Amino acid sequence: MEATIFDIKHFAVHDGPGIRQTVFFKGCPLKCWWCHNPESQSKNIESFTRINRLDGKEFKKESPIGYSITIDDLFKTIQGDKIFFEESGGGVTFSGGEPLMQADFLYEITKLCKENGIHTCIDTSGFAPEETLQKIAKIADCFLYDLKIVDNYLHYNYTNTPVFDIISNLNWLDQNNKNVILRFPLIPGITDSRQNLSEVKLFIKSLKNIHQIDILPYHDIANSKYNRFNKENLMKGSGLIPEEQISHIKSEFESLGFKVGIGG
Repeated sequence: MEATIFDIKHFAVHDGPGIRQTVFFKGCPLKCWWCHNPESQSKNIESFTRINRLDGKEFKKESPIGYSITIDDLFKTIQGDKIFFEESGGGVTFSGGEPLMQADFLYEITKLCKENGIHTCIDTSGFAPEETLQKIAKIADCFLYDLKIVDNYLHYNYTNTPVFDIISNLNWLDQNNKNVILRFPLIPGITDSRQNLSEVKLFIKSLKNIHQIDILPYHDIANSKYNRFNKENLMKGSGLIPEEQISHIKSEFESLGFKVGIGG
């Protein structure tokens, strides 16, 4: 069995507890305007033209975006960081893209990690068939679960997907007392509107067993990726969220009884 991934990040500290290794799966059903990994959206292995300049000369080379990897090879890579997991209370985080798009592989590698005492997090949009999410939830230790927009029309407009399955899956995780850390991308002019914030707060207030949310403020460091990979950048020219606005929203979530982090 093989999966298509596009990167593995070692010593990550913002993708779950402790020091982690983050595996980025390729392919995502969402097309978020603010996506910071635009190279993850297609499930296919792509290529781009890398341009290097030396002594006034320009050299072009076709480079791949993504590669195939077997369960055995990926697990060997994960095991290479096990000492750091054990010392820090960390583990491996499966991210993307959307890891649930490659559900069979994700289940097997998560199961293998569990059998070997390695903590696992699933970083997900929640947009997946309920049977897929529930199967993974039986063995995963933690979910990092994006909650962007509650209104279906707006969610579809900014992500190209409806929100119903995302809400339904999140409710199931909450009702079954799974370990979930919510992640709220704070995007200027989109998710930071008073309407969206009010709807998000109303929804999360109804949750019974989820008590932590991380605010992920918009950043523009992915702009170079859009240029490099020749992708359309719908957020080009957008400003950053002011610190005082972030602090105010943090206080609003805390007033609901949530433990709130900034940046994951």
